[in-house]
Amino acid sequence: MADAAVSRRDVRFQSGDGECGGWLFLPAGAANDSPVPIVLLGHGLAGLKSQRLDSFAQRFAERGYAALAFDYRHFGSSTGEPRQLADVEEQLEDWRSVVAYARTLEGVDPQRVILWGTSFAGGHVITTAAGDPGIAAAIAQCPFSDGLAAARAMPKKTIMRLMREALKDRKAANRNEPPVRVPIVGLPGDLAVMTSPDSVSGLRAIFEASGEPFEIPEIPARFMFQVPVYRPGRGASEVKAPLLVCVCERDKVTPARQTEQLASRAARGEVKRYDASHFDIYVGDWFERVVGDQIEFLERHVPVEATAVR
Repeated sequence: MADAAVSRRDVRFQSGDGECGGWLFLPAGAANDSPVPIVLLGHGLAGLKSQRLDSFAQRFAERGYAALAFDYRHFGSSTGEPRQLADVEEQLEDWRSVVAYARTLEGVDPQRVILWGTSFAGGHVITTAAGDPGIAAAIAQCPFSDGLAAARAMPKKTIMRLMREALKDRKAANRNEPPVRVPIVGLPGDLAVMTSPDSVSGLRAIFEASGEPFEIPEIPARFMFQVPVYRPGRGASEVKAPLLVCVCERDKVTPARQTEQLASRAARGEVKRYDASHFDIYVGDWFERVVGDQIEFLERHVPVEATAVR
């Protein structure tokens, strides 16, 4: 099935103590024909669904898949205070919630739910798929797999400065004061979570391709306490569904060596390699190549017109 006629509508679903906002993309006839698979898409650190997740979702829907791109609580169209708070456990709860919600949607096959996560969400996808044997397939794009390795890869001065800000932010939270925030990207030597040489220019390219004014997001610094202890790659061996791992070989944010190991741990893991850096594959020719590979993976493992098999 390949139909360019795609509709998009706003949706909301309950998660924890709040709501997540999303965009549901449906191929023509999804509610009338046989139920179709659905791809659930979540972004990386501080990313919003409007920042190129919709471009991936649109392509999947054009091939006959339903697709739902969503914002985590505290971000974008979702509820939650303080704004821009990145919290691993809350985001994992949002993933479980969106899976449960997707299984209730009219025209969607509840047995063919597919997870798609990029960067930090690539780790969430692995964790979620490992805990849910009903997931039909998963795609982890330049995924965050090992927080301890990521922290060790940071310049020592940068990590020390970030941890000092995290301590300040924790104290502020305990006093019900406004968060102490840190930028998610910066130039080498800046105080920021990601300071690879391409971080600022790469994020700027995503904003520009999304038609949004460029402004570096800032998150409450307490997030840094969670980084070293979040190691989602360890759960890859528990993922029973087909798992596609997309590796950017020049990635300085989520290094390729740790990323490639994910697929070797998974029972049905596959790797696609790109001579690209972390932010390249959201736009331009790299986007076209990676989304084409992902569609090929989906059509091979979870074809639209196939009968669901448990």
